[in-house]
Order: sequence, then structure tokens, then C-alpha cells
Amino acid sequence: MKDEYMIYKLSDSIKSTSHIDNELFVKHNVKRGLRNEDHSGVLVGLTKIGDVVGYERMPEGGLKAIPGKLVYRGINIEDLVKGIEKENRYGFEETAFLLLAGFLPDKDELETFTRLLNQSMPLEQKTTMNILDLEGHNIMNILARSVLEMYTFDPNPDDTSRDNLMRQSIELIAKFPTIIAYAYNILRHSQQGRSLHIRHPKENLSIAENFLFMLKGPQYTQSEARILDLALMLHADHGGGNNSTFTVRVTSSSGTDTYSSIAAGIGSLKGPLHGGANLRVIDMFHHLQEVISDWTDKDEIDAYLTKMLRKEGYNKSGKIYGIGHAVYTISDPRALLLKEWARNLAKEKGLDKEFAFLELIEERAIETFMKFKGNQVKKRVCANVDFYSGFVYEMIGLPKEVYTPLFAMSRITGWTAHRIEELNFDSKRIIRPAYKNVSEDAPFIPLDKR
Repeated sequence: MKDEYMIYKLSDSIKSTSHIDNELFVKHNVKRGLRNEDHSGVLVGLTKIGDVVGYERMPEGGLKAIPGKLVYRGINIEDLVKGIEKENRYGFEETAFLLLAGFLPDKDELETFTRLLNQSMPLEQKTTMNILDLEGHNIMNILARSVLEMYTFDPNPDDTSRDNLMRQSIELIAKFPTIIAYAYNILRHSQQGRSLHIRHPKENLSIAENFLFMLKGPQYTQSEARILDLALMLHADHGGGNNSTFTVRVTSSSGTDTYSSIAAGIGSLKGPLHGGANLRVIDMFHHLQEVISDWTDKDEIDAYLTKMLRKEGYNKSGKIYGIGHAVYTISDPRALLLKEWARNLAKEKGLDKEFAFLELIEERAIETFMKFKGNQVKKRVCANVDFYSGFVYEMIGLPKEVYTPLFAMSRITGWTAHRIEELNFDSKRIIRPAYKNVSEDAPFIPLDKR
């Protein structure tokens, strides 16, 4: 038998061996995707880190949609963002402190914590050289590889004591921007023949400013750095149930080292159904800019969005990217905050018409989706944060290759906080859900009789 045919035969077997009838999930009361029938998540754990709220349970049963809320350590994300904005300063470092420590820092604590982050941003020389030598075609893979390499340079990589976990967390949060910026510049050099720039982080800059500096030099504005800082704050955590954070918690529950657990989270976030949504939104937006002749015509927009839902337009997936969320129903608080800042930046960049078009697409997409899907979805939908984040990153001048890595650069704060919690509550145990085997018994047949 030829090797190629063996591969074909094995892959063809998947059609039957991996097929499970939908009725069996109902029969055995299996919560597919850890989702209840009402689309709410199955409760599998407790946390003090963050809360994601999009509905409330009614006394008589069922769910009631409410405006979305995102809470970090008991503090509403809107209050956190508005409070820091009022004081006209950067807030990602403070957000990281809040998620890790569980309380807001005072001035001295924030200055010391920020200094610790800045001091930890430079990479080991060997890590930089390995990024240079091995290159790679996907920054998320380079990031995961670099994180695993950090294990080698850690004097106590397997130590899960509280102080060591906190030290590792601070170093990971600090080094992610450097790894991502270096990886992109090397990728650009190797694939596009552009000049290679390896800029060292500066100690007097915020993480958002340092990232822009390392990525593209001093050619960035304070408005760009501030909105990037906001995006980092908004993506820092989203409860314990999102796919990548749950991955970190599952792997952490086994007692594995920090770097293996975080690399697993990166692999989860890399998936297009999790971390790559804003790329799909911005591609869709550019397509709509081309096919919609009048950006103010609601009827023309509705007609094309309906074609998309019928799998007749755009990529024929039947989806309007950036619309809908697993938890949020009436509104995604992250989208509302980012949209507000995006409007101001669009005005500064002379992109008012483009922003107005995107905003109208949001309005019409929700209306069209509910009209087309109706009772099938059993809940309201809203624009999620990805609907605006890609547009924001494009206005800043960030390349698409760093969109998902930026998500990781922010979410590493939540990942590390959840890992610390998973390893430090009294009733901890390895996470091991059950799978019901629905295959039929089969006899063993001797080789010469098969």
C-alpha cells in the first residue's frame, strides 16, 4: 500500500469514526461547548477576578437581557476607564496591578510596580537571537515558542509558590510587548525585505507607548498611544470561562509550570473563533466599503447584509462578523468605550465618513440579524468589542499580523491572575470533566482473519 493511500484511508475513516449524532447530546443531557440550552455557560468554577454579565435570571425561570457589564475585582470597567481618563494618564499598568493583587494601588505602589514592569521588558539575548534565527510566519506561534523558552532562563521554573508565581507573572506581562514587536519586525524583514529594527524598550514610557515605539519607532501620537492603552485595559480579562483563560486554568490545575500553561492559552487564543475575530471584521468592513455604493443608504446596506446572512454575499459564511456575543446581549461595555474613543481618533485622522459608515453598519447589522434570525437565536445580539478594535488598530497604523498578538499582550494579565487563583484556593483539584462513550462494543478479530 502506498504511503499516500494510507493517509487517505486513515483520513477517510474520520467521516464515520468521528461522527456523533446530535440527538445523542440531547439523550444524554450533554452540554455541548459547556453551554446550557438557554445559551448561558455551564457553571464550572468560582472566581474573584472578573465578572461578565449580559443577562439576569428571572425568579420564575428564564433569562432577561440587560446592558452588559464587565467587572475587574469588583470595579466596573467603565468606572476604571473613566476614572483614569479623568486623571489624564495611562491605565494598563494599573489594570494589571488590580487583576494580580485584587485592589487598586496607591501612588507609591503603582510607581514601583510600573518600574518593575519596565525593568523586566528587555529580553534575554538568546531569546532575541532565537526570534531572529528561527523567524516564523505567525507571531502567535513565535510568542508561544518564546514563552516556552523563558522556562530555560528561569532559575525556578517549576516553583508554584505565591512569590514565584507573582514574579513570573510580572515578567510575562512585561516581556509580551517586546517579543511581539521584535517578532513582527523580523517577520517584516524576512518576508518584505524591509530594514530590520530592534529597538530597546525605554524605562520612561508606558507599555502602550513602548509597544508603539518598539514596533514603529517614535512616529506615533499620544492619541494613538492612549487608545491602545484603552484597548489593552478592555481586553485584560473576561472572566474564567473564555476559551483561553479556561485553558490556562485547566492546565494550571494539573500543577504544570507557568510557561507551559501560558503557551497553551496562546494556542487557544490563536484560534479564529476566539482571538482572530477583529481581523475578520476589518476585512468585512473593507469589502462593504467597496460593494456599498452609498454609505448612508440604509436600504442598500440592509439588502447586502441580508445577502450575507443568506450565504450569498462576502465570504458566504452566513455571518456578520463583530455582531453577537456568548454572554452580552443588549450591549458590550468594551465596545461602547472603544467606540467613544474611536470616534474622536477618527475625527483627528480625517476618517469621519469611514467611522460613520462603520457605525451605521453596526446599527443595520443588529436590526437585519434579528429580523433574519428572529426566534432562532433566542436572545438579542449586540456589537462586540471586535467590531471596533480592528478599525482602531488600523487607524493607529498597526499591521494586521499583530492584531491577535495584541489580544494576548493584554490578556496575559488575566491569564496570570487566573493561574494564581487556580493554584491558591483551598478546594482546588485537577479539572477533569466527563465524556460519555457512545460507541458500540466490538470484538477483537485476529490479524489473519481481518
